[in-house]
Amino acid sequence: MSRELPRAWGGPVLTGCFRACPEDFQVEELPAFDPSGEGEHLLLEVEKRGMNTLFAARLLASAAGIPESAVGHAGLKDRHALTRQRFSLHLPRRQLPDLSGLGGDLRVLSAQWHGRKLQRGALAGNRFRLRLTAIGGDREAAAERLRAIAAGGLPNYFGEQRYGRAGDNVESARAMFAGRRVRREQRSLYLSAARSALFDAVLARRVEQGNWRGGLEGEVWMLDGSHSLFGPEPMTPALAARAAALDIHPTGPLWGRGQLRSGAALAELERAVAAAEPALCAGLEAAGLRQERRALRIRVADLAWNWEGDTLCLDFALPPGAYATVLLWELGRFSGGDSD
Repeated sequence: MSRELPRAWGGPVLTGCFRACPEDFQVEELPAFDPSGEGEHLLLEVEKRGMNTLFAARLLASAAGIPESAVGHAGLKDRHALTRQRFSLHLPRRQLPDLSGLGGDLRVLSAQWHGRKLQRGALAGNRFRLRLTAIGGDREAAAERLRAIAAGGLPNYFGEQRYGRAGDNVESARAMFAGRRVRREQRSLYLSAARSALFDAVLARRVEQGNWRGGLEGEVWMLDGSHSLFGPEPMTPALAARAAALDIHPTGPLWGRGQLRSGAALAELERAVAAAEPALCAGLEAAGLRQERRALRIRVADLAWNWEGDTLCLDFALPPGAYATVLLWELGRFSGGDSD
């Protein structure tokens, strides 16, 4: 997590190591639907170790004798991890491919037929098990911090995952908007980084002001567990109670063409942050992206922890599009295990 992003729950309380091996970062995709049992798409659940999603998709395509475009997946998973996730293979003749030679780092756990290609975002969330080793710091303060996170949620930062290994994707986006030619896959990456940077800047401002969990005048709300929006509307005790219960969350802009949905004081704040990055805003608008909203806060479900000597084990679930590293950033400073 970038050191430029303010923490919501106070300074670091722990130090340690993260992802010394893939087993220290385990993630299981939570499915959004059951296979239909019929159709031309073979829906696979796979386990992979030390392998990112796109590399696994290429291996599956090669083994099945189909183009990579015929492989679907719901989300991208880190290479430095032990992960379980779904892939779909488009097989119009419904012939089961031989996937036995994929190797020990990629195992097929189940295969069922389904009627549609697996689309990006078609998951209910992700369940994580993290092992933090060589821990130093105040264990009681860590427990208090984790209880606060369970009760109050986390800032929904994008953070390091969107900004590249050296954090230079935003600068590459500026160069692209200024006319530098880039490959198609790079263009998508840089657009995402620019949009993420603007969102994180708004969220950081609200974390600094202490209003990232409650509503400002002109707030647009998102229902927990969905992308349904409502507002802006006047703040009421009923809305405040729903926000405190994590039933609804404030939102921030994913920049693009069109008018901000927010109003009043919140719209002024969002415009002020955007005004500091005119090149990013103009580039996103010129690329054809439209104004959208993203929750500023995420609920951390089923958060549990236990100690194994100087190792802290964390179990929790997050909604789609949220990052486990945000929880670690709120907890302390941990070295090792770059993500990709």
